[in-house]
Amino acid sequence: MLEVSARVHIPDSELEFITMRAGGPGGQHVNKTDSAVQLRFDYAGSPSLPGVYKEALAKMKDHRVLPSGLILIRVESERSQLMNKEAAKEALVALLQKAGKPVKVRRPTKPSKAAKAKRTDSKTHRGKIKSGRGKVKF
Repeated sequence: MLEVSARVHIPDSELEFITMRAGGPGGQHVNKTDSAVQLRFDYAGSPSLPGVYKEALAKMKDHRVLPSGLILIRVESERSQLMNKEAAKEALVALLQKAGKPVKVRRPTKPSKAAKAKRTDSKTHRGKIKSGRGKVKF
């Protein structure tokens, strides 16, 4: 059971793991073992994921979230398959928690009159300083 939040839990039966050979260093061992893991999760067809999460995932701009309703996470950072599976689960939880957070609405603001006056005063002051640097005429 994968715990996303206090109310959202995903059973392990909805997660699909595919193992493959990882690239990178490792000597002869790397050519014999399937240590890389790809986690597939069908969020669109998941009965345990609320609709709010599904909508947020569909709008999310992340290369791991596909428009077909799948999440693909590939991990090959560890040497052991078991540790890569755990890292993939943690990455999925982090992605789902990010999708579950509400988007903060931006309220546009304008600078106050005092801020505008301060800005123009500093500009005129700076201009006077610069004009005083010219050649002196007698």
